[in-house]
Formats: sequence, structure tokens, C-alpha cells
Amino acid sequence: MIPLPGFPLLTQPVPAGLPLPAARFVNDRLSLDAHLIEHHEATFFARVTGDSMTGFGIHDGDLLVVDRALIPTDRSVVIAVVDGEFTVKQLCHLPEGILLRASGEDHGDILVGADQDFAVWGVVRWAIHCV
Repeated sequence: MIPLPGFPLLTQPVPAGLPLPAARFVNDRLSLDAHLIEHHEATFFARVTGDSMTGFGIHDGDLLVVDRALIPTDRSVVIAVVDGEFTVKQLCHLPEGILLRASGEDHGDILVGADQDFAVWGVVRWAIHCV
């Protein structure tokens, strides 16, 4: 028997309120690739450490789905490399240059100087929150 692609999918939403009977609830399959990944050859995953992006819904331990085929635009959340070090931040285009913005006042933004080595590795498409 050839295994089906994907994982079992409940046919009805799971209520966060009153419980529903669980009769005949699995009859479909779901591949997360089909829903989360647009450019398979250009997608990679990254695990987050730290809490500077919680205001954007990205938490310590989350798994990010990052697409290198997308062109980063103003206000995109990106994986960037600044002077050889990775960071996940919101990309902001300012008259002074590039600002990599954290989500809270307690965390420092990074104003990328002209003399710094800077590259965007990809645009964050999804954050899979680990509970």
C-alpha cells in the first residue's frame, strides 16, 4: 500500500468553546507544503531564539518559513545578515537607509550603515508557533 501524502485533517473546525461530538471526524489529508510553501526550491526554515519580534507574532522557539524567491518590500519581515550575523526583523526603508526594526521598545532596532555588510536572505512567510 502506498502511503497518502500529507497528514490526517479533521473535517470540521475544532471549537475553542463548547465541545462537539467527535464522530467521523477524519476523512481527508492535508499537506502543509501545499499551504505554506509557494517556491519549494527557494524556501528554508529557521528556528527563532529571543523575544524581540513578539509584537509581530514571532516568539522564542517558533519555526519560520522563509522564501528567498520573494522580493523584500518595505515593512516585510525578513531574515537578514548584518556583518555576518543573522537576525529576524522588519525591513524599513528610510531616507537615512535601511532600518531593521524590532517589535518593542525594549529591543533595539538596527540602522544599517553604508559601511556595514548587509544582505536579506529571505522574506518570512509564516511563523509556526510552538506551544
